[in-house]
Amino acid sequence: MVVWTVANHKGGVGKTTTTVTLGGLLAQAGKRVLLVDTDPQASMSYYFGIDSEQLSSSLYDVFIDAKNLNKDKVMDSLCSTKLDSLFILPATMALATLDRKLGTQTGMGLILRRALDKVSDEFDFVIVDCPPVLGVLMINALAACERVIIPVQTEFLALKGLDRIMHSMEIMQKSLAKTFAFSIVPTMYDRRVKAGIDSYRLLGQTYKENVWEGVIPIDTKFRDASQAQSPPSVFCPKSRGVIAYSKLLDYLQSLECNYGK
Repeated sequence: MVVWTVANHKGGVGKTTTTVTLGGLLAQAGKRVLLVDTDPQASMSYYFGIDSEQLSSSLYDVFIDAKNLNKDKVMDSLCSTKLDSLFILPATMALATLDRKLGTQTGMGLILRRALDKVSDEFDFVIVDCPPVLGVLMINALAACERVIIPVQTEFLALKGLDRIMHSMEIMQKSLAKTFAFSIVPTMYDRRVKAGIDSYRLLGQTYKENVWEGVIPIDTKFRDASQAQSPPSVFCPKSRGVIAYSKLLDYLQSLECNYGK
């Protein structure tokens, strides 16, 4: 089971769109995929029409009952989607209280990893959508993954958010004695805007081999897919945005093949 975490300290850079689109593409390719929503705002859960406040179990319950984790507990917290092989572990606003409730307890940064281990035989891929702040939820998301995918909007303010997530990863690497593989994905690219072109060039110069050479363009079809509560790869498979994400997925899977050697 491959686990990717989609993270950035800046909101509005395409984290949820990246998670949902990659998940949809993988599911349509015949993979069993689990998407994990660790953001208390629950944007990804609502994307699929899931109101986790009305559910009997969610990611919050997995954290609160961490000492009694088992496969059934995790599986019972999942929600299905329109794609047979795509599932969601939904978020709830109660997740915002976890730093206060669990932040000082030993081992709280590894709960998600242990939960995913319980269902590792059920899924080929897990993609975790992160909140934009460093806390117990992002720590869990980073600790659980093999690769961090960092969407970065191609504009200068977004590059500051990238600096912060890189710093957070450095802190986590020391804490976990673990080196993160990471890939930076330029998003919301508009080739008509000079600032976007300059930002994309700066990304390549600063982070070099960690930046995907492609770009995710601005595509209004993403917004339409969200309104339809459908992965873009299902709603608009021939859109330029989905075509770009298909190329990104090929790139990421090639990295996993090389990483495992």
